[in-house]
Amino acid sequence: MEKPDVLVLWPNRPKQMAILEERYRLHHLYKAPDKAAMLAEVGPRVRAIVASGEVGPDRAMIEACPKLEIVACYGVGVDAIDRVACAERGIPVTNTPDVLTEDVADMALMLLLMLLRDALAADAWVRTGRWAREGVFRMTRCPRGLSVGIVGLGRIGKAIARRVEAIGMTVGGYHGRSVQSGVPYRRYADLVALARDVDVLILSCPGGAATRGIVNAAVLDALGPEGWLVNVARGSVVDEPALIEALEQRRIAGAGLDVFADEPRVPERLCRLDNVVLSPHAASGTFETRDKMAQLVVDNLEAHFAGRPLLTPVPPP
Repeated sequence: MEKPDVLVLWPNRPKQMAILEERYRLHHLYKAPDKAAMLAEVGPRVRAIVASGEVGPDRAMIEACPKLEIVACYGVGVDAIDRVACAERGIPVTNTPDVLTEDVADMALMLLLMLLRDALAADAWVRTGRWAREGVFRMTRCPRGLSVGIVGLGRIGKAIARRVEAIGMTVGGYHGRSVQSGVPYRRYADLVALARDVDVLILSCPGGAATRGIVNAAVLDALGPEGWLVNVARGSVVDEPALIEALEQRRIAGAGLDVFADEPRVPERLCRLDNVVLSPHAASGTFETRDKMAQLVVDNLEAHFAGRPLLTPVPPP
């Protein structure tokens, strides 16, 4: 039987890529020197697309693949995929939820603790010999007793809530598009009000048009000079120029960022700041989690071509 043609926009993990190579005729668009030429050549035969949370098919690519049957995303975020164009043609989209929840929540907590305890500066204090020359490092902040507001109380948001409560912080409320049943936390319809009422704002919401720039200057000013921001969601959720100004002017205390507006390009002004901790979009970047994410891509494609229900379909927009 002829192997289905699959367009790969981003490489998967080695073991899972080997499985895909065996089962399908892969076309690695990310390797092509002339991507438009490759798409024009193979698009009419493509039946599946392997995307990622950052690299997905737009409407033009979807239209260039008239036989497209499924888009399998390596990542939980699907804002890089034109889901409206997919829905118009009845093309299902899958992602990789659950398997990365704990690692992303770990990253949020790590960034927060590094900020509060000024871990990067403390590390440099030792490495540069300042401890021996100048003595005791400056005092830092204790997390216990601080309140946290969570933007996006889904799987990851709830996992973050468990972690901050475990170290003695309180969850002061959450902001999201829907009421979360079975949680004891107050829902804030107004994000500015939530920022005003908490010490730390942690972002774990989806990206996309609905959340673009929702953390703006007004939210940052409400968070205030004693407030901290942690973002493990998407860079698009934050008005990045407004954030840089707030950090430079000390209108907020600091920020821990795993995501940025124009990855992998990070503004030099942000990199120069001493009140930020920066991570290269690596929250899910453990061997164990990335392997599970990659396997879900494989398993969803297998289910589709076998005529079985998809494991992790994304609801149509």
